[in-house]
Amino acid sequence: MARPRAFDRDTALERALEEFWRHGYEATSIASLTAAMGIRPPSLYAAFGDKRRLFGEAVDRYQRTHGAFFARALAEEPTARAAVERVLREAADTYADPAHPAGCMIISAATNCGPESADVEEDLRRMRARSKRMLVDRIRADVVAGRLPAGTDPEALGAFYAATIQGMSRQAQDGASAETLRRIADLAMAAWPAG
Repeated sequence: MARPRAFDRDTALERALEEFWRHGYEATSIASLTAAMGIRPPSLYAAFGDKRRLFGEAVDRYQRTHGAFFARALAEEPTARAAVERVLREAADTYADPAHPAGCMIISAATNCGPESADVEEDLRRMRARSKRMLVDRIRADVVAGRLPAGTDPEALGAFYAATIQGMSRQAQDGASAETLRRIADLAMAAWPAG
């Protein structure tokens, strides 16, 4: 009969998430993961499979928790402008929150991957592209509804705000405060097309 796990899987997964978030996929070793998770390598493999599958679970958890503000703002706000402004403000607060690593895990966890981790890099690139597509679609819906000028380029505007979000993540990793990031958000919103 199998022995019950001697650790809390959710707590261990959150600690693994923070290791990947802090150091990136490739630089995070099994040794650093097991140390952070408070388990031994056989327990990691038994509970999560391997490092790649653990990373996949960590990314899923990140999107459901720390990164959930993005989709929530786009779904809940009545206009694209309100949604984008909320995303930027919540990104400022989340990315600079000292309770966890700075920035966005989806933006930074695969910045220095070699060829053997190309699948990780591609998965995160697809997630970022999907987020940008969500921005573009929300902006396009407001153009169609007449809430934005007819000449508004949804692709360019969505790409601009995606780039702003990515830049805010990097700034947070470089030590920018939430207040500094909120000022960036304010300046970015000044570029919103007048309706």
